[in-house]
Amino acid sequence: MPGPDTDAVPPVLYEVRGPVAHVTLNRPRYRNAQNSALTYALDEAFYRASADSGVKVVVLAGAGEHFSAGHDIGTPERDAHLPFERRAGLWWDHSDKEGAESRFARESEVYLGMCRRWRELPKPVIASVHGACVAGGLMLAWVCDLIVASEDAFFADPVVRMGIPGVEYFAHPWVMPPRIAKEFLFTGGRMSARRAYEVGMVNKVVRRADLGAETEELARRVAEMPRLGLALAKRAVNQAEDLQGLQTGMDSVFGLHHLAHAHNAETAADSLGGMDVRAMKRAGAGRAGA
Repeated sequence: MPGPDTDAVPPVLYEVRGPVAHVTLNRPRYRNAQNSALTYALDEAFYRASADSGVKVVVLAGAGEHFSAGHDIGTPERDAHLPFERRAGLWWDHSDKEGAESRFARESEVYLGMCRRWRELPKPVIASVHGACVAGGLMLAWVCDLIVASEDAFFADPVVRMGIPGVEYFAHPWVMPPRIAKEFLFTGGRMSARRAYEVGMVNKVVRRADLGAETEELARRVAEMPRLGLALAKRAVNQAEDLQGLQTGMDSVFGLHHLAHAHNAETAADSLGGMDVRAMKRAGAGRAGA
């Protein structure tokens, strides 16, 4: 079934420059908050890059002032209730279901399922991160193989304020040391780009004005390698992470994530614990974290 019509402005931009495909999140008015329309457009862009034999490397960036402020929990274009053609798994349509069944089916598809599939794209993907990379924004950066961040970038997973133990793609203990991951979650505060580099979550920190050029230069260097060699090297490292428990760890935390949603739905205003965009911004404004 097709998704709903989107605005004239596409939610994701796609451009090929030589061997590099540039994929850009394009909801700058809403800090690139991820509604389903954006998620499925991103999926299309990744498929397009994978199928193009001339593309060796993919760069993922965000238009406007921020990379991504996370999942859409309150814009006028929020479309979580609408059906889309499912691609990431065999769970049924969520839009005509209720309660935990609806939430679990949708998030298995558009959050955990999509991110897992994008991680396996057989070409290197480089995240070019500036401004906010928060909650669902982390998921997009973490599925990438390399991360270049500008000095103004910051990272945060504040969903523990909702009573939820981190975002659906729970890569925290793999992208940073476990004690840092706990601090990151327990405080919900912002991690600077420099700190993210120090703990190994980011490959490179550059001046904001140089972010595009630095990311492009890295992408071109990677693109000099043979396509199959890159694909096999990526698969080798991903398999090593999986042997370290990444996939099973995510499965277990996804269950805890939905236990938290169900608890909130019974005891609070909604499955997000009554925390809307304004409440989350007030709670986290200016707080430094790990």
